[in-house]
Amino acid sequence: MYNIAVIPGDGIGKEVMKACINVLKSLDIDFNFTYGEAGDECLLENGEALPDTTIELAKNADACLFGAAGETAADVIVRLRQELNLFANLRPVKSYPNTNALFNNLDFMIVRENTEGIYVAKEEEYTEEGAIARRIITKKASKRIIDYAFQFAKNNNKSKVTGVHKANVLKVTDGLFKEVLYEVAKDYEGEVEVEDFYVDATAMYLITRPESFEVIVTTNLFGDILSDEGAGLVGGLGMIPSGNIGEDGALFEPVHGSAPDIAGKGIANPMAMILSASMMLNYLEEYEAEENLNNAILTVLNEGKVLTPDLGGTATTTEVGEAIISALN
Repeated sequence: MYNIAVIPGDGIGKEVMKACINVLKSLDIDFNFTYGEAGDECLLENGEALPDTTIELAKNADACLFGAAGETAADVIVRLRQELNLFANLRPVKSYPNTNALFNNLDFMIVRENTEGIYVAKEEEYTEEGAIARRIITKKASKRIIDYAFQFAKNNNKSKVTGVHKANVLKVTDGLFKEVLYEVAKDYEGEVEVEDFYVDATAMYLITRPESFEVIVTTNLFGDILSDEGAGLVGGLGMIPSGNIGEDGALFEPVHGSAPDIAGKGIANPMAMILSASMMLNYLEEYEAEENLNNAILTVLNEGKVLTPDLGGTATTTEVGEAIISALN
C-alpha cells in the first residue's frame, strides 16, 4: 500500500484534484490518501498558509499530490520543495492531439533546479528608492541538478542535454553553472551530447525550433519561465504536469495556478493534474499502471469528444475524469 499525501490547495486545485483522485482509485493499486491543508483559504482559517502538520504529512508519505496555491504560493509550494529538499523539478513539454498545440511532434523535458537561485527569496530593503534580492548558485546544487538531467537523458533514451544560463551577464553565478555543466558532461561522453544557450536565445529557439530540444537543464527562475513558454507550445497550462523529486521524497503538481477566474465553475482542465499523477506512478515504479493511464488519456484526447473549454470543448472537469476512467476500463 502506498501512503499518498493529498494537498488540494486553492481554487481549481480542489476541482482537478478530485477528478485525479477518482482516476487513481479506479486503478488496481492500493492507495491510502491522507489530506492536508495549505494555501490562501488555509491562511484565512488557520493563520498560516502551510501548517507544520501538512509538512509532516508530506514528509512521511511515499509521495505527495498538490493541486494549486493562490497568493500564498511562495509560502506553500516553494517552502514545501525546500522543506522536503526536492531539488529537481521535472516539467515535460509534450504534444497531444486536440489540444491546440502549435507543434505536433514535441516531447522534451525541462529539468529545473528547485532549491536555490532567486527563489530563495532572500530580499531586503536597500534604500528608500530600491531593494536587493540575492541570487544564490552553488557548485553542489548545480552539479546535483545537472547530473540528474544527464541521468534522466540516459535513462529515457534522450541523446542530448541543453544547459541554459546567462553567463555572459551573470558571469559569476551562471558562469559557475556553465562550468559545472561541462564538468559533468565529461562523465557521459559518448553517451549523451551537451550544448548550452543563453536563456534569451533559448526563449526564441523554443518558438522557432522547439523540436531540437530533448532535455533542458537550468536554474530556478529560468526553468519556471521557460516551462510556461513550453506550455504555450502544447495547448496551455492545462496540459503541463510536473514532478518535484528529492533523495527521500517527491511531490507532483500541475504547473498551472489556482485560476480564481474560473474556480467553482467546474470547467478546469484536469489533464495536467492527472498527468502529474502519471508521473507519480513512474516514480513509484508502477510502470504498467503508468502506461495504462497514459494510454487512457491519449484515447480521450484522440477522440476529442470530452474536452474542457480551454481545449475548445464543453466538458466539465468531472466529465473529463470520468472519460479517462471509462477508457481505463
